[in-house]
Amino acid sequence: MDFARVYELVARFMELHNYRYAVIGGWGLSAYGFYRATLDLDLAAESRAQASTIDYLESLGYETLHRSLGYSNHLHPEHDLGRIDFVYVSGDTSQKLFSAIRHKEGPAGPMPVPRPEHLIALKVLAMKNAPERVQQELADIRLLYSLDGIDQAEVLGYFEKHGLEKQFHEIDE
Repeated sequence: MDFARVYELVARFMELHNYRYAVIGGWGLSAYGFYRATLDLDLAAESRAQASTIDYLESLGYETLHRSLGYSNHLHPEHDLGRIDFVYVSGDTSQKLFSAIRHKEGPAGPMPVPRPEHLIALKVLAMKNAPERVQQELADIRLLYSLDGIDQAEVLGYFEKHGLEKQFHEIDE
């Protein structure tokens, strides 16, 4: 996947329509200096962007693999355009996430990324929704949790909110 090309296509659309968005997943981790293999682009966007974003991606030839209130997944037949996954947020979650965006250097220049604590919150939610991903998500969370200045109480709160205190203690040893 040509991350820079795909990111530019999405970022230009989001900015044209004044939709707030952030890079999450593997590329979000890379903004904090943690690199791992990733074959897709993961983004968080405000919920109001969902319908027009999906229409836009389909106009570019992406197939919508899944669509629900909070998520959509898209795959392009051209390898360089690859897969894009969205998490849509609204209300207090949207306000918290997007009011604290940081612009970090990425392969296509500066890109908006959430605070590390917010990336962790998204990964905790992924663990709750897909228990088969717990070990992969915990590995990423451990990296983020090791950053200087991380708000440990905030992170614990995300685990508690989703009933995953046991998993929190696996990273806080």
